Amino acid sequence: MRLVFAGTPAAAVPTLRLLAAQHEIVAVVTRPDAPLGRKRILTPSPVAQEANALGLPVIKAARLDDEATARVAALRPELGVIVAYGGLVREPLLSTPVHGWINLHFSLLPAWRGAAPVQRALIAGDAELGATVFQLVPELDAGDVHAERVFAVPDDATADVVLASLAVDGAGLTAEAVAAIADGSARPRAQHGEVTHAAKLGLADGLLSWHEPADAVFARYRGVTSEPGAHTTIDGAPLKVRELARAQDADPLPPGELRGVKGGVLVGTGSDPLLLVQVQPAGKAAMAAADWFRGLRVPDGETVRLGDDERGEAR
Repeated sequence: MRLVFAGTPAAAVPTLRLLAAQHEIVAVVTRPDAPLGRKRILTPSPVAQEANALGLPVIKAARLDDEATARVAALRPELGVIVAYGGLVREPLLSTPVHGWINLHFSLLPAWRGAAPVQRALIAGDAELGATVFQLVPELDAGDVHAERVFAVPDDATADVVLASLAVDGAGLTAEAVAAIADGSARPRAQHGEVTHAAKLGLADGLLSWHEPADAVFARYRGVTSEPGAHTTIDGAPLKVRELARAQDADPLPPGELRGVKGGVLVGTGSDPLLLVQVQPAGKAAMAAADWFRGLRVPDGETVRLGDDERGEAR
């Protein structure tokens, strides 16, 4: 089958790679090169890099406008496949391929329609995560379902780890849907269930509130790692939380209060303490939380809290 593929991040690469081995990819549409790193060097997207490695033609477009539509139409694709491209497919491009477009989405639709499904599902503490391949329609993530699958997720896995796993498993799911469309056996069904929305995350979403219960704090950490990143403050200065873990058999601490232990630093929450494993102070490299805590040189008889601008007397 003649396919046009649209995608941008690393999560889209496994699907592109698998489909390229099974079908004719007439073009790969991806976002333009973006400045990365401290030197802000213009860098092709992961999908563009993979397409180049596979010898596939690439169309770089910030949005799928009339020009992009004309270029795709000239290639006469039979089906469009989109995975996290980062823009909307509207008419007339939506109807340009013979079979329209299908989308791999990293949630069990209609749950978590939108830009950050895995992140929002983890923050909400969802017990089930999964992937759905659906027919693209003008309404956001609302088309009929071709295939879906529930995936088991370790209860400490962060969003980047979950996305990497779903990207691989979702590639196979997408390939199954494409094969069914190609041989005429596809029987998509309407979505059913409660609709929830997954808005794009901003920096503020990564702020940890230590007054919340440990489960809620840990769920937010999982959902925002590694982007936009979990963070807090100490004495008014920002502190990135690079690695957080559940603590075992730890005595309670007031919310935000720190206590050094073997293997890290305990931090109090609204319920049980959590364990800081790795942090990154402002202007410094990431470091072991235990090393960072020793560097604070907290005077005897005092305590220090995160998310709090003052020190207090030890209890």
